Formats: sequence, C-alpha cells, structure tokens
Amino acid sequence: MKNLVILGSTGSIGVNTLDIVAAHPDRYRVLALTAGNNIERLEEQIRAFRPEVVAVVSESQASLLRNRLGGAPPDILWGVQGLMACASHSSAHMVVSAIVGAAGLVPTMAAIEAGHDIALANKETLVTAGPLVMARAAARGVRLVPVDSEHSAIFQSLEGHRRGDVRRMILTASGGPFRERSLAELSQVTPADALNHPNWSMGRKISIDSATMMNKGLEVIEARWLFDLPAERIDVHVHPQSIVHSMVEYIDGSVIAQLGLPDMRTPIAYALSYPERIALNIPQLDLCQIGRLTFERPDLQKFACLKLAYEALREGGTAPTVLNAANEVAVDAFLHGEISFLNISRVIAAVLEQPWDHRLDHIDDVLRADRRARSRARKTIEAIA
Repeated sequence: MKNLVILGSTGSIGVNTLDIVAAHPDRYRVLALTAGNNIERLEEQIRAFRPEVVAVVSESQASLLRNRLGGAPPDILWGVQGLMACASHSSAHMVVSAIVGAAGLVPTMAAIEAGHDIALANKETLVTAGPLVMARAAARGVRLVPVDSEHSAIFQSLEGHRRGDVRRMILTASGGPFRERSLAELSQVTPADALNHPNWSMGRKISIDSATMMNKGLEVIEARWLFDLPAERIDVHVHPQSIVHSMVEYIDGSVIAQLGLPDMRTPIAYALSYPERIALNIPQLDLCQIGRLTFERPDLQKFACLKLAYEALREGGTAPTVLNAANEVAVDAFLHGEISFLNISRVIAAVLEQPWDHRLDHIDDVLRADRRARSRARKTIEAIA
C-alpha cells in the first residue's frame, strides 16, 4: 500500500490521479490533499477518500470547509505552511506535485527535503529552480518521476539504454487550437478560442500555454534538467494527432518513441506504479483507424513564446524564472481581457529584455526574481493597455 499526498487535487491531474486510486484501492491510500479555490470538489474528494489532512489557500476557506464537513473532519490546514506540512507528511511514500504554476515550487521542495519520491506534474518547479531541485533530490535520494505525457514518454524511451548513447530528445506538441491560423488571425482570437484545445482536456492556464506553445517551451526547460541534456539537443516537433508523445534518438540512428491515446491517466499511473505497470480502463490504440501520423517544425514567428523559452534556457540562472512569472501574469491578463493573445509573448519579451541579475544560488534567488518579474509584467501590461 503506497501512501500518497496529492498537491493540487482538484485540478485535472489531481482528479485523474484520484480516478486511478479509486480503481486500485488495494495499491494506494490518500494521505493528504491540497487544493486552491474549488472547495466544493475538495469536499467531495475528502468524503470519498478520507485523507488524514488537507490544506487550502486561506484561513477563511479552512473554516468554510470545516463547517461544510461537520462531524469529524480531517485536520484542515491553510496557506504555504499548510501545503508544506502536507508535502512533508512523515507517513507519505510519494507526493504528486500537481499545483499549477510557480506556487508548486516551495511545497515540492518541502517534499524533497522530507525524502519523499515525487510524481512531478508541476513543470514550473524545474523551470524556475531546475539545478537547485535536482541537486537536492540527488542529495536526499529522492526519485523524480515525470507525469507530463512528453517527459513520461522520454523517461520510458530511456529505460534499458545508456544515457551516454543519446543523441537528442524530441518533444512532440499538438500545435494547439491555432496551428493552422495565420499570424494576422491570431491578433483576433479570444480566450474562448484559446481554451478550445483539439486533443487534451486541461485547466485554463495550461490550455492558454498550449495555444501559445509556451507550454512546450516550459517542457523544453524541464527536460533539460530532468534528463541532463543541453538545449541544443532538445528539439520540438509539432504532431497534431498527439499519439507519439515524445522520442529519443540514439547515436546509432535508432529512435525510440512512446505512443498512446491522449489520456493523462497513462503517464500518471506509470509514475505512481514505477517500475511496474498497472491495468487501466483505457481504449486500445488502433493505428489503422488513425491512419496517418504527421510531423512538422514549429513556426517560431507565430509561436514566439517557444523561442523565448529557448532563449531563457540558454541565458540560464533565473532567466527561466523571469520567463515563467511574466507568462503567468500575461496569461491571466489575457484571460481577463486586458491584453490580446499576441501581446502575451510581447509582455514576456519586454520583461526579459530589462536588466536582471540572474544569479541562482538559493531558492530565495528564485522567489525574489519571481516577485520582481511579476511586478514588471504588471507594469508592462498597464502600459500596453
């Protein structure tokens, strides 16, 4: 029986994780849950899985949840300290890090310091603090198992092979809802258009990142640290069918790929059960029915966010932190109608172009750069508006 802590249980990754837990009650026990603002869904999860402890954003939410549950509720914590307490719970075997955005960094680091293995869905943890996170994981003997479908595919394609034999990694991208639209057409798209992903069902922020291809840029940065490969050896191919989830090319010309239907339960289950595999109620992949698998190079003029991510990775230090923070602020502004779709990348570029001290020696450097980048992004958005 594996005791799980799920950070971000009400989001899409958290919900799919609990779906797997419900299907395999003999293998997994939910020890702790944390959530943002979806108190109703969290209440349902608490009643169904009966965790020992939960954490929410604020004291008022904790009080509301306590009143809704009545009877003998679990311990209800709140704020960053509550998240860290759940993440470092002494009885945990694995922590599923599924909080969206940079907010996932501190509790994930707390889990690592506690020596818990991590099922990593929060890519921002490695985007903002990759070298620090990997160093602490190694020092604490913590295993990071990727949950993102692309990184899970690479992780699986590396199994049984020597890392020194890898020539490059190829991350696949669906191209999002705007793959076939022109740059001129992108100036007119709405948040509703951008949220309408053709293949995947995701949260609002990640859906916008997919539409701008920033999501792929963040995944390139994450892959650099997860698999210790420089940016020059990490490529992106647009693959509209979302069947080939990523590939690894070896020095003898062999290319190993992982294929599957676009369903996040597959990489989540692999992370939870690694190195085993568990049965899932998912339709079989029928390549004859699909018929064609196509690939193309990303248009970096149309999807400038991907280009910016590569540039930030090459700059190093806290540049990816600045990139991520500016993106989170810009995406929120787009969703609230403050800026246009194309201005997301313009805001990020403007913030990155400002003078920065990109030293990265401690988590405090990450948090400081994150705060300053968010402030500068807000000022840039106000100037544009």
